[in-house]
Amino acid sequence: MLLAFLTAALWGTLPVALKLALGGLDPLTLTWFRFLFAAVGLGLWLAWRGQFGAFRGLGRAQWGLLGLAAAMLIGNYVFYLYGLHHTTPGNAQLLIQLAPILMAIGAIAVFGERFRGGQWFGLALLATGLLLFFRDQLGQLASPDYVFGTLLIGVAAVVWAIYALAQKQLLMRLSSAAILLFIYVVASIVLLPFAQPARLAALDGAQWLALIYCALNTLGAYGAFAEALAHWEASRVSLVLAITPLLTLGFVELASRVWPELLAPERIGAIGLFGALLVVSGSALTSLLGQNKRR
Repeated sequence: MLLAFLTAALWGTLPVALKLALGGLDPLTLTWFRFLFAAVGLGLWLAWRGQFGAFRGLGRAQWGLLGLAAAMLIGNYVFYLYGLHHTTPGNAQLLIQLAPILMAIGAIAVFGERFRGGQWFGLALLATGLLLFFRDQLGQLASPDYVFGTLLIGVAAVVWAIYALAQKQLLMRLSSAAILLFIYVVASIVLLPFAQPARLAALDGAQWLALIYCALNTLGAYGAFAEALAHWEASRVSLVLAITPLLTLGFVELASRVWPELLAPERIGAIGLFGALLVVSGSALTSLLGQNKRR
């Protein structure tokens, strides 16, 4: 549970840093840099611990799952960033919460994980809160650009859920670090032809800080997420992550006060705030009931 909450905190701050970094970089270059940084950092760590032998003996099915996980996570990064370019950090982070809901449903269908009655009620609260927030934001920010960004983030949510389920299965044969290293290396190679590394030289100090934080966030957040999956059921992890958009809203408000010229505050009405509270309540209820069951 602690690893899941750490993941939520790191992902909650990420959209703010991404929005700042996108002021000087295109989405593909930003994504390539994050993956390259993570590949080098995690590769050095695994080399120091002598864990490169983990890939020996993998069958065709495992290599296929690794390729699927890599393709889906690359897609999630790219679609999310393009969607973020067309909407606000708070909206993007709330929309991406479709991903853990899809992951929870997939975990029940694929892995046979079970929910108690109270947990289904918590999931219903969470889904209702998301719908209310969407309704509030569409009423205030409806535009073709916003709708296009929403669709892109919806696609990012679907591919992320597929990635998470593939990784859950791979954890039976590989460590989380080995899986992530494979994905980071493949992503760095695949995205290199589409990236523009020369644009890094034009970044100012604030954009460089945001970029480095995004890169470090890749290592920290997905490392914590992968370890959470190794120690807890996927459906439980996914529902703890539902608090992420509320953390993002708080960080957006703080960042808009510190850098008003770079980031605008979110516009949320009463219905949207009520929806946000339902999201928190549903997530807490489902997670706590799951913990009691395990005890």
